[in-house]
Amino acid sequence: MIIVLKAGAGDAEIEDVCRRIEALGLRAHVSRGEQRTVIGAIGDDRFKTRLQALEALECVESMVPILQPFKLASREVRATDTVVRIDGAAIGGGRIGVMAGPCSVESWDQLRTVAEDVKSAGAHLLRGGAFKPRTSPYAFQGLEEEGLRLLAQARKETGLPVITEVLEPDKVGVVAEYADVLQIGARNCQNFSLLKEVGQCGKPVLLKRGMATTIKEFLLSAEYVLAGGNPNVILCERGIRTFETTTRYTLDLNAVPVIKKLSHLPVVVDPSHGTGHWEYVAPMAKAGIACGADGLIIEVHHRPEEALSDGPQSLKPDKFAKLMRELRALATVLGRSL
Repeated sequence: MIIVLKAGAGDAEIEDVCRRIEALGLRAHVSRGEQRTVIGAIGDDRFKTRLQALEALECVESMVPILQPFKLASREVRATDTVVRIDGAAIGGGRIGVMAGPCSVESWDQLRTVAEDVKSAGAHLLRGGAFKPRTSPYAFQGLEEEGLRLLAQARKETGLPVITEVLEPDKVGVVAEYADVLQIGARNCQNFSLLKEVGQCGKPVLLKRGMATTIKEFLLSAEYVLAGGNPNVILCERGIRTFETTTRYTLDLNAVPVIKKLSHLPVVVDPSHGTGHWEYVAPMAKAGIACGADGLIIEVHHRPEEALSDGPQSLKPDKFAKLMRELRALATVLGRSL
C-alpha cells in the first residue's frame, strides 16, 4: 500500500505514520518528493484492512494499492530515479557511469596495468573478478581473497572504486571488506539466500539479469535486496539465451526502457558478456547508451590473447580509450555527460 501524505506534513507526522505501519508488522519506506511525501507499507496483505484505517489520520491525503509484485523496486513507490553513489562516482541521473577492467584478476602486474589504462581513458570504477563462476570445473576459478587484496591495492593507487562478484552468502562479509560494489552474477540472479545476505551488507549491489530470467523475475530478485534494507541496487542487462548462436547471448536492449518505465532503479548494460566478441562491444555499448542505459560494464585486458578468462570479448586499452571518446560525443548529443 502507498500512503500519500498531505503537502506540508512534518517529520513528527511522518514518524507517527511509520510507527503505526511497523506496529502492524509491516515495513515503512519513506520517499520524500518536492511536493509530497509518500510512504510505502510493505508486507503481508492480511493486514491491508487494518492498514486502511490510517486514512483517517489528518496528515494522510490518500492510500493507493501497489499493483506490481515488486513493491520497493516499482515506480509506484518511488517516482524519481534512484542514483547510487559510490565514493565519488554515481550510477543513475544524467551522467553515464562506466565500470571497466579485466574479467579475472590474474596478477598484480596485469591488474595495475589495466587499472591505470581504464582510469586514463575515463572509467569511473574498476571491475575485476576474484571469485570466478565458470561453466567448466577445470577452468580458472580466480585468485579468491588474494584477488580481493590486489583489487584493494589497485583502488589505493588509482583512486577508482572497485566492483567484484560475490558467489556465496558466507563470502559476502569478506568481499564487502575489500569491494565498494558487490556484483551478483547472472547465474546467481535467483540465488535468494545470497540476495538476502547482500541486502544486509550495506554496500551497493550490481545485480545481473539471469540468462533465462524475465524482466518481472529480474525485478523481483532486486526486491529481495531492497527488502533486506539495501536501497542501492544497480540492475544490469547482460544478454539472454535465445536460439541465436552467432553471439554468446542476445543482448536484450528492449529491457532498458522497459525496466526504466517500471522501476526507479538505475540500469547498466554489459556489452562484453552480451555479445562475447570484442568487435561487437563498441557498437552495442553505444546502442545501450542510446536506448537510455545509465552506464556500462566493459571488460578490458592488455593482452586478451593470454587472458585466463573471456579474452575474446575483452577490449584492448587503446580500443577502450577510443570507445570512451566516442561515448562522450554520443552523450553530448543525448544531452548527457560521461
